[in-house]
Amino acid sequence: MSFERFFPADLQLKSNRVLMRNLRPSDLEGLWAISQEPSLWTWFTRELNYRDQLEAFVAEAFTQQQQQIRYPFTVIDLVTGSIAGSTSFGNISFPDKRVEIGWTWFGNDFRGTGINLHCKYLMLDYAFGKLGFERVEIKTDALNERSRAAIRKLGMKEEGILRSHMSMPYGRRRDSVYYSMLLSEWQNARERLLTLL
Repeated sequence: MSFERFFPADLQLKSNRVLMRNLRPSDLEGLWAISQEPSLWTWFTRELNYRDQLEAFVAEAFTQQQQQIRYPFTVIDLVTGSIAGSTSFGNISFPDKRVEIGWTWFGNDFRGTGINLHCKYLMLDYAFGKLGFERVEIKTDALNERSRAAIRKLGMKEEGILRSHMSMPYGRRRDSVYYSMLLSEWQNARERLLTLL
């Protein structure tokens, strides 16, 4: 199977700054320790500073990995050796050669440190270089200007907004803005990103 070949349990993506490895049940406490800042969840579909919601997020990640549509990572900061957060490949489609990067969050101490850029570079390089996929997509809350700026920094192209796309805490309906990068665009983006890392 393609999923088992390219997304084995021992898959690791690594740079000089981060180690990305498969999410493990034993990571729950480390994730809980960095999830307590309420402002982290302003744009997230769950509030992971509540224990039951963090447990549900982790359980869903494991279920979707078993369904072979998602591969969740725990991100380790190699400077401190600490768990910095989590991100995933999702909506994995080998027939369509397409994957989404998302479900991304980092503890407050790790935001703005360059860790996210390292992770995104490693994931894009894996999707295009190893998987040979044709398309990588990322979506975010249309109101989240910080996230949108970070996605544009990767060299991804804005495609449009899906209105009333997702349910958010406290009854808000989120408009999601989609971005993508194509295989034909990756080499130029890769060279530029390498100068930023």
